[in-house]
Amino acid sequence: MNQEKIISSKKSPSNSSYNNAKLKIMEKYNLSSEEAEKVIMSLKNKELTSKPKTTLQQHADVDSIMSNIIPDYNKQISIELTDVDLFFDVTEDKIDTLKESVIRTLKRNKHKKGQFHVLKNINFKIYKGEKVGIIGYNGAGKSTLLNLITGIYPPDNGEVRTYGKISPLLSLGAGFDYNYTGRENIILNGAVLGYEKDFLESKIDEIIEFSELGKFIDIPIKNYSSGMLAKLGFSIATLVNPDILIIDEILGVGDVNFQKKSSDKIKSMMDGGTTVILVSHSIPQIRLLCDKAIWIDHGKVREIGEVNKVCDNYLKDAEKATNKQLAQIQLK
Repeated sequence: MNQEKIISSKKSPSNSSYNNAKLKIMEKYNLSSEEAEKVIMSLKNKELTSKPKTTLQQHADVDSIMSNIIPDYNKQISIELTDVDLFFDVTEDKIDTLKESVIRTLKRNKHKKGQFHVLKNINFKIYKGEKVGIIGYNGAGKSTLLNLITGIYPPDNGEVRTYGKISPLLSLGAGFDYNYTGRENIILNGAVLGYEKDFLESKIDEIIEFSELGKFIDIPIKNYSSGMLAKLGFSIATLVNPDILIIDEILGVGDVNFQKKSSDKIKSMMDGGTTVILVSHSIPQIRLLCDKAIWIDHGKVREIGEVNKVCDNYLKDAEKATNKQLAQIQLK
């Protein structure tokens, strides 16, 4: 997210109509007082030096001026989080036996519960086509943030807005029924992802071919290996190019050949203008694939900006992090 840009301008007239216009511009475009004054002065200069214009031309003038003042003005928002908080309920008492649980229930001695503030006042915008990496130490709230964006967790406070179809590559195979065959789970899991049954049936041969499961597609998936499950889940989740692709550490699914194929598939989706959010423990991978990074620290946005700048600051901070915080994280 770009920091607020303050542009100073000449002192403006102090009449009521001017102030009303300034207030309206500030409210409509979420500008500071100085930025609103800049817009008014620019419009006034155009009026003095040009012929009368149509309403459409006037709107074009406003858009041109706004683009110079706000770098992201003409960008289309894909994801927007505003003042978002998320809490998890936690049980403070530890109950070790079924007997103790039954006795407490009979005595109506309810478990003491507390709340853990998982995500705290999260604010950011991700624009269409951006590739954004989410970084942070273990337990910082990265995967929870992805679950919030996909709608798995509703926010306790604030608002999450997404624009377009989301394809979440989180827990591949979530929503599978292990007593069903692979073929049956294509319909089931595809429905979970929002695809219509007729569409899935028209694409089923394509999914089976990409998954490389062959004759195993018609046996119950309780007999599948973890690699086979990942192949099937990935093939369904990447069936069509989504508007928003959300990835949580799953770029290495299946065997070596399938890893290459799945990686190529993701890269083709990224190159096609899809908005991408990637959580990865590999900082080199984040640098390679992303153009922006969001650093989450203890449930808060620590920093957001150009990927190399944020990653460099993260690496400096990691020098004083604990081994537990850095477990499985590839810094270089």
